[in-house]
Amino acid sequence: MKRLGWIKFVVFLACLVPLARLAWKAVNDGLGANPIQVITFSTGTWTLVFLLTTLSITPLRRLTRQPWLIQFRRMVGLFAFFYACLHFTTYIWLDKFFDLHEVVKDVGKRQFITAGFTAFVLLIPLAVTSTRGMIARLGGKNWQRLHRLIYVSAVAGVVHYIWLVKKDEQVPIIFACVLGALLFYRMVMWAWQHTRKSSSIRSRRRSWNQQPDTIGD
Repeated sequence: MKRLGWIKFVVFLACLVPLARLAWKAVNDGLGANPIQVITFSTGTWTLVFLLTTLSITPLRRLTRQPWLIQFRRMVGLFAFFYACLHFTTYIWLDKFFDLHEVVKDVGKRQFITAGFTAFVLLIPLAVTSTRGMIARLGGKNWQRLHRLIYVSAVAGVVHYIWLVKKDEQVPIIFACVLGALLFYRMVMWAWQHTRKSSSIRSRRRSWNQQPDTIGD
C-alpha cells in the first residue's frame, strides 16, 4: 500500500507538469505572438490525453492482469476534467471576455465549438459523481451507466479537435485512431460478455430440463 501511495503521488505530480510548463512559459514570455491560442491548444490537447488515458486504464488492467491500475482511473479522469475546465475558462475568459451572448452564438453557429462544448458539459456529471459517496447513492449499475458518457464526451472532443484543425490533422487523427481502438475493444468485450451470459443461461436451462421428475416418488 505504501508503494502504491508513492506511485499515486508521482502520477499526481506528473499530471501537473503540463500546467507547470504553461506557467513557466507565461512567466518567461514563451507563449509566442498568440498566447491565447497556445494556452487553448495546450489545455485542449491535454484534456484529450488524460481522457483517453482514463479510457485506456481498464483495458490495460485486464490485458496485463494488473488490478492495481484501476486505482489511478479516478485521479486521471479528474485531471481530464481539470484541464477541460482550464480549456473552457481560456475560451470564455481570455477569448470572449465573459460575453455570454457571443458564447451562445458560437455554440449555435460554429460546429467545432458545439462539439467541444458538448464534450465539456458531459464531463461535468462524471466529475460530480466520481466520489465513493455518489457511487453508493446512485448504485453501482446506475453509476456505470452514467459514466459511459465518457465515451460520448471523448468522441465529441476528438471531433472538436478534427474540425478545429484546418491544415495539419496528424495529431487529431492519432487521437481518433486511439479512441477508435478503445471503442472497438469495448464492443468486443461487450459482445463476449453478452455471448458468455447467453451461453450460461442456456446451460442452466438445459440442466433444469435434464433433471428427473421426482414428483410422486
